[in-house]
Amino acid sequence: MPVQEIRPTVDRDALLPGADFVDAFAVGIGSRTLDARSAAIRMIEHGPSWIGMLMRLRNLIMAPFGLKTPDPNRPDRGDTIGIFPVRSQTPERIVAGFDDSHLDFRVVIDLDGEAPARRVVASTLVRTNNRLGRIYLASIMPFHRMVVRAMLRQLAD
Repeated sequence: MPVQEIRPTVDRDALLPGADFVDAFAVGIGSRTLDARSAAIRMIEHGPSWIGMLMRLRNLIMAPFGLKTPDPNRPDRGDTIGIFPVRSQTPERIVAGFDDSHLDFRVVIDLDGEAPARRVVASTLVRTNNRLGRIYLASIMPFHRMVVRAMLRQLAD
């Protein structure tokens, strides 16, 4: 099953009240046994190398504006997946993300359905906090869609 953009079903008010943007993508995983954390780790920590290059470029460009550029080697990271702090977790759902001066975001990885029609749904929620956040969101949107699709392809049947 290819990666498909779907209508988001996450509760934006519960996850990120006031979210300006929400999207969702899904991919079938069939009968494979996988929990939300394992799916998130495979997507985020073992994604295509070009995504890491894009993130390094983003950090280089955005650092002068005072925006967070997460340091994966920071000793006080706590529970994270890649650079994303985990905010909540169950076997069926993991919510990660952080808040910054320009925008707040959440990445939600859900397991949905039963085998053989089981799928992973990745939802992104963003709340912009100012003009810089709106500009940033608009500038990364084309890349965001490519990145999420590529990450989900890591899990495809």
